[in-house]
Amino acid sequence: MREMLARDIMTEIEFNQAAGTTLARIEQALEDADLDFETPADGIIEVEFDDGSKIIINRHGVAREIWVAARSGGFHFKPMDAGWFDTKSGEPLYDKLAALIAAQGGVMVRF
Repeated sequence: MREMLARDIMTEIEFNQAAGTTLARIEQALEDADLDFETPADGIIEVEFDDGSKIIINRHGVAREIWVAARSGGFHFKPMDAGWFDTKSGEPLYDKLAALIAAQGGVMVRF
């Protein structure tokens, strides 16, 4: 019930601001870790690794979630309290993203 309430209360403007802040933080952490990434469109980050594989992070406005696509699968994160949490496992976005980057690219990233 709490999760649904958080989604219903957040307006589109609030979602875009929160997602924009989060994506900017992710970009900064990727730069700090000296990882190759592109932002082909507003709200999308593509991280490319030496083996040619990618992790794609994007804002999904309709669902009001941040989605992550990695070699190991796809993950959806919704805003709740002061963070973004996986809709299935409840894991925080930054923790999951750091683990995905380490597993797929062998690089430790700090958010």
